[in-house]
Amino acid sequence: MAAKRGLIGTVLTAVVVTAGLVGVGSVSTAAGPSTETRVVYASDDTYTSSVRSRTVFGAADQLIVGASAGETRLAYLKFSTGALPVGLTLAGVKLKLPLESRPMVAALSLSPISANWSEKTVTALTAPIRPMPSLAVPVLASIVSITPKATDTQLTFDISAWVTKAGTYAFALTSAATTGVTRLRSVEYGNPTAGGPELDLTFRRATATPAVAIPAAPCVTGALLVPSCGVLWGAAAGGFTAVPRDQALREWEGATGRTATIFHSYHKGNEQFPTKAEIAMTNDPAHPRVLLTNWKVAYQTTWAKVAAGGQDARIDSWAAYVKANYTKKFFLALHHEPENDVVARAGSGMTAKDYAAMYRHVTLRLRADGVHNAISVVAYMGNEKWMSQSWWPDLYPGDDVVDWVGLDSYVSVEKKYYHYGDFGDLIDRTPTGGGLGWYDWAVRTHPDKPIMVAEWGMYHRLDYVTDKSAAFGSVIPELSLHPKIKAIVYFDTADDNDGDRNIAVNSMASSLAAFRKVAADPIFNVSIGR
Repeated sequence: MAAKRGLIGTVLTAVVVTAGLVGVGSVSTAAGPSTETRVVYASDDTYTSSVRSRTVFGAADQLIVGASAGETRLAYLKFSTGALPVGLTLAGVKLKLPLESRPMVAALSLSPISANWSEKTVTALTAPIRPMPSLAVPVLASIVSITPKATDTQLTFDISAWVTKAGTYAFALTSAATTGVTRLRSVEYGNPTAGGPELDLTFRRATATPAVAIPAAPCVTGALLVPSCGVLWGAAAGGFTAVPRDQALREWEGATGRTATIFHSYHKGNEQFPTKAEIAMTNDPAHPRVLLTNWKVAYQTTWAKVAAGGQDARIDSWAAYVKANYTKKFFLALHHEPENDVVARAGSGMTAKDYAAMYRHVTLRLRADGVHNAISVVAYMGNEKWMSQSWWPDLYPGDDVVDWVGLDSYVSVEKKYYHYGDFGDLIDRTPTGGGLGWYDWAVRTHPDKPIMVAEWGMYHRLDYVTDKSAAFGSVIPELSLHPKIKAIVYFDTADDNDGDRNIAVNSMASSLAAFRKVAADPIFNVSIGR
């Protein structure tokens, strides 16, 4: 890659080398002596073609976006900020894209995406986002749009809301044009004075007599347990062992350095819950927790029979128990990961529509029985083979009976092994054959619903112990790129039995150390509201 070097027209104060790039910092004479800027050029940039779907364009000296003659082209950019200057506050970030020729006068949209890709391998078949069959361009979860003038020579996007700390950031650029393309210069363009795609980071120095700081409002949960800011932190520990779940969680909290705000448990059939141990965990005055419990109410029967009223006595009995024993708000997931149990045959009683009907019936009956402290979560598995099934959309029970949209998902830390990836791959896995990733689907189809990663984990096979540090290190940057995620709940087990997977955070000392850094992040400083 022939990366760009240099910056014109400012007084240079520092040169910082990060990730093989040169970022040139300068005192901005326009902004005054209290600010400092740094320019960072793209580490990767490329585009894809819907017609030449297997072609890699990472070495091209141009980025092309738009559509014409049935061909849609999208562009991708990735930047690494490097370490940020000590004693300075990041005050603003702009993405600047130099144009190679006159642009199309049509909206150009920028969206944050996973950074888990390389310009050396990306094609239309493997890109982080891909065109939908019925659309000119993908529908993106979060965008900043501009409409260039025909006389523009550079495009500028303000992305201060997305880039808020040091890290690696990636973006997709799409055009609404259907009769032409816009051509931009890539980092391979080769002229050092022309520049390539760049991030301009502006930092603000503290004044000699700082103003009185106004403390930020604390992050606290609301009526539906949605945090006002930050992300809820939770876990289910001791999976597939005989260790009591409350004991396992306390031990896990001690090892990881943070109390879990969410305590995840599992129940089925006629079991009465929350149990005394679960109630004690959520009543702990020193470490308050919220219960997330999964109930397979259709245990030993079918979804269709539950929806038809066949287990109303079971539902009513549990409702009476809850009203008599538990008044705190809690999360209730009904039969998590339903995709695994779908029998897509009419009359099976276990079709996707049967699941949705079961979920609606149970939720509405609980409400009629007076259970108003259960916050409903629909917890998908989100596996790409299931998402591509024609019946998959039929699983959703309806916005009126769902408070949170949840996902249970895992990634491997073994390269070339099934589902190898990072936290971005875990939350936005795409259907087999292409389409919206899971997170993008949830945001697009249910924009008013908070998202919970109700189970997540990084695994390796039992006999192939592998460091999980890099995968854990992706969590915080990916959360900043996926703001609808309001809770994440780790599923910890050293052996998942049938799957031959070690999902424990302490499978290596280095893995545990990396996970402790994640747990210590202030994004999880959320208090439980009353």
